[in-house]
Amino acid sequence: MLSPVVLAGPQGPAVTSPRAVLLWPRDFLWSAGLKQFIESCRKFPLLSGFERSIVLESLLGLVATKMGLRIAGFQRWKRVMAGRTSKEIEGASARGHLESVAKIVNLERAAARHLPFSTNCLEQSLVLLWLLRKRGIPAGLRIGARKEADRFEAHAWVEYQGAALNDAGNEHLHFVPFEGPISSLETQTH
Repeated sequence: MLSPVVLAGPQGPAVTSPRAVLLWPRDFLWSAGLKQFIESCRKFPLLSGFERSIVLESLLGLVATKMGLRIAGFQRWKRVMAGRTSKEIEGASARGHLESVAKIVNLERAAARHLPFSTNCLEQSLVLLWLLRKRGIPAGLRIGARKEADRFEAHAWVEYQGAALNDAGNEHLHFVPFEGPISSLETQTH
């Protein structure tokens, strides 16, 4: 949850001022989050051009997707992202893709960790899918569901050549994936 942050330090009293309030999580500014972010900024110039473009596209994509899903909804935002990808998807057997795929997954995951807000699996998966398809890599979005302890839970992940890319710990194995394309949440009659 985002709480207003004021200019006072972590040990000082909170002083509320209309001009002093920032919309950043307090923990990010005063704990390891800001230090980690600054250290990452120092490492950024050391990345290759390809890696820098992936990081920047990931950051912008994650911010835009977080807002886009809330404003436009899943179906519309998915179409927006699909319209910004490569029209020609290369064959799934291309060997050169494996190294690029691994690098893109790791850089997108790192970018998500360094944002001052958290992103969920759907937001991360949509951005990863966009990054891969933009480069002609044939990946697919999978969404699964489960019912546990009277709660309905859903999870999203990206697959490439049958393997889940952005799912640490094989979390996707605990969810039953939907078959076929994901449609709207409206009730369908059979």
